[in-house]
Amino acid sequence: MEVKVMKDAALVPVSTTALPTKRTSHLVEAFLAGRKKTTLEAYRQDLEDFRRFVGAADVETAARLLLARGHGEANALGLAYRADLVERELSAATVNRRLAALRSVVKLARSFGLVPWTLEVGSLKAEPYRDTRGPGRTGFRRLLDELDSRLDEKARRDRAAVRLLYDLGLRRGEVVSLDVENVDLKAGTVAVLGKGRSAREFLTLPEPTKAALRDWLVARGTEPGPVFVNFDRAGKGRRLTGRSLHRIVQGLGKAAGLDVRPHGLRHAAITEALDLTKGDVRKVQRFSRHRDLRVLNRYDDNRQDLGGEVARLVAATAGENMDGTRLTGLWKEKTKDGKAYLSGKLTATSRLLVFPNERKQNDKDPDFNVFVVPVEKRAEKPEPAQEDPF
Repeated sequence: MEVKVMKDAALVPVSTTALPTKRTSHLVEAFLAGRKKTTLEAYRQDLEDFRRFVGAADVETAARLLLARGHGEANALGLAYRADLVERELSAATVNRRLAALRSVVKLARSFGLVPWTLEVGSLKAEPYRDTRGPGRTGFRRLLDELDSRLDEKARRDRAAVRLLYDLGLRRGEVVSLDVENVDLKAGTVAVLGKGRSAREFLTLPEPTKAALRDWLVARGTEPGPVFVNFDRAGKGRRLTGRSLHRIVQGLGKAAGLDVRPHGLRHAAITEALDLTKGDVRKVQRFSRHRDLRVLNRYDDNRQDLGGEVARLVAATAGENMDGTRLTGLWKEKTKDGKAYLSGKLTATSRLLVFPNERKQNDKDPDFNVFVVPVEKRAEKPEPAQEDPF
């Protein structure tokens, strides 16, 4: 069989008969086997997208086509596919997941002895979280107010889902994957299958969340099956999908005059948790269930806006704030080894520290060094004895 694929804007015929059909069919089956339902659907979509790109009849043929090209041409095809993904303006996360799927297929093929090489097409550099604040507590309250204006069963369902997204900071996939057996209202817990986890973990339900779930389950009924079901005529009674939950939250936000998505509610919940715990990222990590603490540090940095505070100080020195506006008072303090310095609270989350320049060698060197630092995250500490500010 011969398939024509795009390469450098030209159609290049490639034979797919170099590899046995049965073995490559088993390859795709093995690649998809044993994965969570949500992961399975995502990878199926990724392989299907590659199939469309190369113009193959099915994903097995697309896999054979990739493997039959050999090391160099397979990587050239991979680069052309990456360029196509970027040209379609897909997010870096989506591009990287689709490339990871291809690399995994080739890696598995190598372990099967089908090819002696690997796919070396690199991922895009993913940008860190930009807006990690979401709609905030006020925005969440407006969504609840919008739901309170409705009395139908859909409102009960949507209220329970929105509560889980915000109160527990759940991801939309975690919400829609819940079955009735995973909710224990008597014990006040819900068993959640987290991202990248193979087993469910029990989370405690706050009273408002438990009340919303109870109200919905009374309307839904307690028969086994998915907690959140569809009301549409075509899919009535079937499990609500993540995409449907996205549309529901987006529609609620639009009705409330907000631009909201499910993950935005999770962002808002995590930011609120950091505020309430005074930036205790270790404690909030138990709530957010992030494996990498650096992700929470990004939330915390965005919440405090330390960069913005420093920018305001820099602007002030350029004359924007030189009209006599008081920034802060400074008080004498001493380090543990007895060295004197000046300290003053600049904002709710930062302090200004002034130290003598012990390395001063000539008149060109400053007499003092000024630092802006975050407020220390520790038990309440009494303010130092205040002397005359200077």
